[in-house]
Amino acid sequence: MGDKTAKSVRLGLPVGSLETSTFELLERAGWIVHKRERSYYPSINDPEINAILLRPQEMSRYVEAGILDAGLTGKDWVAENESDVVVIADLIYSKQLLAPVRWVLAVPEDSPVKNVQDLQGKRIATELVGVVKRYLEKNGVDAKVEFSWGATEVKANEFVDAIVDVTETGSSIRANKLRVIDTIMSSNTQLIASKKAAADSWKRNKLETLALMLKGAIMAREKVGLKMNVPELKVDEISNKLPALRRPTISHLAEPGWVAIEVIIDENEARHIIPELKRLGAEGIIEYPLNKVIP
Repeated sequence: MGDKTAKSVRLGLPVGSLETSTFELLERAGWIVHKRERSYYPSINDPEINAILLRPQEMSRYVEAGILDAGLTGKDWVAENESDVVVIADLIYSKQLLAPVRWVLAVPEDSPVKNVQDLQGKRIATELVGVVKRYLEKNGVDAKVEFSWGATEVKANEFVDAIVDVTETGSSIRANKLRVIDTIMSSNTQLIASKKAAADSWKRNKLETLALMLKGAIMAREKVGLKMNVPELKVDEISNKLPALRRPTISHLAEPGWVAIEVIIDENEARHIIPELKRLGAEGIIEYPLNKVIP
């Protein structure tokens, strides 16, 4: 029998659009999640975490109530629910990109609406009803806000005067021939905790450890490591070409007159830097992927 007194954190994981990217990120951070068929209780390779799958839209309500100790959800849904929770960490990743998403107010390209004030008395469709109502109130606009169950972009051309929808790249907005007139809010994934869990030193430490490793995995997704052998006479010249989190690591080789240099760089810089390093005299250049970068 297991130890019934063992401590654990009850953690909500998102289903839907964030599910795949969250599971991949957790795996890079060291936590492997396995979904069970027709079950909302996945297994995870950590006896101190009990995971449950929930939609991000409702996660913060159950965290605030203390039914969950913590959860991974969007800042937008915490705002929508006006949940009183503790933010352990902001985690800048989404379905496609390592960047915040935006909730935008958009109208058809040929609409006469130029700004939010032009929506007085009009109809707006969105999933983020509460946030949009508060936004309109702040701007002194009285408009009807109705909940959208999906395919929100399509509704702007026939059913409503405007929409508020989430976008990462803006491609869906453009594809549906819509024009953005304002950004309501930006959002990113957050690791949130109940006040009770955050006040528990063991649970707080566990969640902060999880946050540290997730942040390291996020940082590593856009970086690579470089190793190379360099003539000692070229060390200063080559080091000056290398962007790094700190100074590059330099170690002497058995062969006189040569050193090894190791550095972490942005992945999109590698294709420009490697040929230049080669021209400067670097040899045996190796590029390798990273799982985590802890600054």
